[in-house]
Amino acid sequence: MKKLENFIHAILDSKAKKRLVVALTGLAFVLSLLMFPTKLVLAKMLPGKSDNTFSIYVDTPTGSSIEQTKAVSSCVIGFLQKEQEVMNVELFLGQGIPLDYAGLVKGASMKMTENVSEISVNLTDKHNRVEPSFLMVQRLRPLIKDKCTKITEGTNIKFIEQPSGPPTLASIVVEVHGDNLPQAREVSMKVAEILTNTEGLVDIDVMADNIYDKFELIPDKDKIARSGLSVEQVNNILYLAFEGMVIAHKNSKNSPDQISIFLILDKDSKRLDTSSKEGLLSKLSSLNLMNMRGMMVPLSEVVHIRKTKSNPMIMHKNLSRMTNIVAETDMVSQVYPLLEARSVMLEKFADDYNITKAGFSTYMFDFTIKDKKSGDEFLIRWDGEMKVTLDTFRDLGAAFISALILIFLLLVIYYKSFAISGIVLLGSFLSIICVIVGHWVANWFTSETFFLTATSLIGFIALIGISSRNSLLLIDFAKSLMECNGIEKKRAIAIATATRAKPIALTAVAIIRGSALLAGDPVFGGLGVALISGTVAAVFVSLLFIPILMDNSKAMDFDMINECENTNHSITK
Repeated sequence: MKKLENFIHAILDSKAKKRLVVALTGLAFVLSLLMFPTKLVLAKMLPGKSDNTFSIYVDTPTGSSIEQTKAVSSCVIGFLQKEQEVMNVELFLGQGIPLDYAGLVKGASMKMTENVSEISVNLTDKHNRVEPSFLMVQRLRPLIKDKCTKITEGTNIKFIEQPSGPPTLASIVVEVHGDNLPQAREVSMKVAEILTNTEGLVDIDVMADNIYDKFELIPDKDKIARSGLSVEQVNNILYLAFEGMVIAHKNSKNSPDQISIFLILDKDSKRLDTSSKEGLLSKLSSLNLMNMRGMMVPLSEVVHIRKTKSNPMIMHKNLSRMTNIVAETDMVSQVYPLLEARSVMLEKFADDYNITKAGFSTYMFDFTIKDKKSGDEFLIRWDGEMKVTLDTFRDLGAAFISALILIFLLLVIYYKSFAISGIVLLGSFLSIICVIVGHWVANWFTSETFFLTATSLIGFIALIGISSRNSLLLIDFAKSLMECNGIEKKRAIAIATATRAKPIALTAVAIIRGSALLAGDPVFGGLGVALISGTVAAVFVSLLFIPILMDNSKAMDFDMINECENTNHSITK
């Protein structure tokens, strides 16, 4: 340890060497922070989680038949059956799958129409599988979309993975609030177009029904009465012809409820020749009812056909009408595509709308657009996992700052010196250098991007105690040598650093070996890397940078030299 003592003393005794160490530390700090804007290190709420299952949502255009939806779903299943790691596939046609963790907030239970289906994909155990589920999804997505979306124009296929964090509607959700529904839909389509052209975003979908033409069958009560029929007869045959109807019930000892017997026409009789008013009229003409006089009456004589527009679903949130546009990220952080898409939106909407930004608040990325001609206002609000990410990083950042302030106040009370407390605080904060660099290095050894996650920030907060402890040991030991042994300040700091170097290094090795178990975990890997790399930084900061701050601090002079003498005098008495 004598060599380390002399090495530290040589640095403290030379102004040039001290300036060099301070300059290198400052440069490392600045370069580490620059890794965020240069995208060498990317931030995300939580990384992708490999699971044993994922889901595929198939949404054909509103008004599509169950046969069209089945054709697209069969195409998707055909691709999945070629994968060796796929154990089995379950198709839920015209409905959502039983609620799972991902479907809690994705509206799976609300799907009960012919144009939707969900496919549940079960994989082999993740511990025996080389390819993680999220990489399999990333590989299959473009192949399936390129082939299967062509079957029915306007089809949207979304791949839904089990979230590693709190379930959200999507990675990025853009809410368009406004009372003018047609124009709000137009704004939503522009937003969706921008998101589609944003790099890193996939599975873009506007969660609004398409408006399409449909035909209403209206029984004419007067003609029905004059024909000797009843309204119930007409309604029953209409249901039988197009939907089917319950005609009886069956009891079974295996079922506590009655089992309905459902009567429906076969597919050939049920299908229309053309999707036009003439085709529907021809269908009705082929259906006849017998009246009370025994005469056959064509159904087309007592039913009117009226062409109308469909009624789309209207969504509300906080008593405000809105439309959701959702997008998933393709193995990238949500923040960077958001910033890119938002800047493009501000540029595109500036031509026809007056834009008002939300400013620095909880919804700092939101903005309001006002039509220059009509004066209608629309709120563009960002939500989804992206907002959870920003809120989490904000809260953890506040927790980190609070921890630093609390430690600083406690040290001020203990040392009665703002300067010494500031030394400890600065040493703790500089451990962020290796935390960021550690994630950059870890990215070299992983097949996918290694993100700076929420668990990484938790590890950074935990490092405050380790770094503070190292600094406290050096300061107390050095002051004790100066006060009780009368050793010159530079030599006392060098001796304290050399003496405490071994315990500090052993503590660091124990932390690194313990944290190595976390480094390979998909969720807590960021915590492990933060503890490992941050501990390495804490060692170098404690042994090189903190001694320089101690030497330059006047609070480390002999202002408390009599304390040791007074204490010894009291003990002697």
